[in-house]
Amino acid sequence: MFRPEEIIQIQTKKDFHRIAMKVFRFQYEHNPVYQQFCNLLNKTPEQVKTLTDVPFLPIEFFKSRDVLSSTDPIQITFTSSGTTGMITSKHHVTDLAYYEYSFRSAFSHFYGNIEDYVVLALLPAYLEREGSSLIYMVEDLIEGSNQPESGFYLHNYEELAKMLIDLDKQGRNVLLIGVTYALLDMIEMQKFNLSNTIIMETGGMKGRRKEMIREELHQVLCDGFGVSKIHSEYGMTELLSQGYSFGDGVFECPPWMDILTRDPEDALTYVEEGKTGGVNVIDLANINSCSFIATQDLGKKYNDGSFEILGRFDHSDIRGCNLMVV
Repeated sequence: MFRPEEIIQIQTKKDFHRIAMKVFRFQYEHNPVYQQFCNLLNKTPEQVKTLTDVPFLPIEFFKSRDVLSSTDPIQITFTSSGTTGMITSKHHVTDLAYYEYSFRSAFSHFYGNIEDYVVLALLPAYLEREGSSLIYMVEDLIEGSNQPESGFYLHNYEELAKMLIDLDKQGRNVLLIGVTYALLDMIEMQKFNLSNTIIMETGGMKGRRKEMIREELHQVLCDGFGVSKIHSEYGMTELLSQGYSFGDGVFECPPWMDILTRDPEDALTYVEEGKTGGVNVIDLANINSCSFIATQDLGKKYNDGSFEILGRFDHSDIRGCNLMVV
């Protein structure tokens, strides 16, 4: 069995490959849904020698099956957002330590000590439902910041605007993490000129606004908040790790996460770096569910390991992952 520390301590590509192959063999043996899927493709551990041989479970399985590699009691079930009547994904988590280790370590990896920030969250669409993994993560970051000003905001935009201006004038480091439509609502109410604040959008119009291409959206947000770049988070219900972008929609993964881009016409082959393909995610923090997931996102991966999300396959339903349709 793997310890959370073993996953999070990965630093090199060699370590990542070694542990990922161990995780594949473990999940093949202990995850009945994944094992059945692998067998249908004739991809048993004997046939799988490298990561490009590993089968990636279509993300839709989280809607119809219990994707579990553990028989331990389920501690929490994260659910995706969706419109009325839509079947939502369910990610059963048997050990929250993996999630907590992952998002805490990823934040530290990319942004430093959480205690150096006031964390403000504008996530009304997520707060208004149960089972959001994003809310769980942000709530923990707010608590970990140990700053009395940190907290959630629902529809009290005027109070949030005053807090942003006051903290920025004081020279405090602020992280405002918000759902896209609510951030747009904020800057329609008031324009800002912020010098010490990171604006991080998590994606999602939630049917409240018309979708915008990423470049246009980020320019509008930059102008409205008075910042030079808009940061982004790439995560979803079915993952316990997140990628982060410091601007321009180019994401980086923490060392225990990676993506591959598959051929849109042939899910078992891969496209070259820099070419558009379907996004396959390896998330080693998903040790007790499935670490190898074929998403419905379209993207490009570059030779430095960074990636872009360009949209979705036409036939997939749109829900609350971070994506800007182009």
